[in-house]
Amino acid sequence: MYKRIFPAFILIFFFASCGKNLPDVGGTATQSMANEWWVTFSQDGNDLYGTHVKIATYNTAANTNEIWVDDFDGNVWDFKVKAQADLANLTFSASNAVSVIPGYDIKVNITEGKIFPKMGVSKTGNVTDSIHMKIEFEDDPGTIYELSGHGRTKFIEDEY
Repeated sequence: MYKRIFPAFILIFFFASCGKNLPDVGGTATQSMANEWWVTFSQDGNDLYGTHVKIATYNTAANTNEIWVDDFDGNVWDFKVKAQADLANLTFSASNAVSVIPGYDIKVNITEGKIFPKMGVSKTGNVTDSIHMKIEFEDDPGTIYELSGHGRTKFIEDEY
């Protein structure tokens, strides 16, 4: 009888010891507003580049109601600023936010920043989120630019 119970006990102990109790790490406070975006850069309705350029929005280390608005490739104006986010309404803004780009610490104003869930369409017709904002740079005061576009799908055929 012990010859049957002992192997069963070993198997039960083996499988019980293999289980992992991993914590649920969850997401960030601003995950609903975080994405890479394909946007047009325009002024007075005129597309200044004639194509979409990539920017990003994502959480700050504080993981609160702030997001980074980041032209990480210098596609628009070479800026990276913190913006205040209203997570319930998916809106964001910045007033005299200092860009953290080394050697180019200009102030940036962002108004009318908004994320529109499932209201964007990618290059090939995939439904994505949409983004819009007005932006003014300290080294071009009084000129208001608009950035608007859709979330990046990361499908090769949707890249610009």
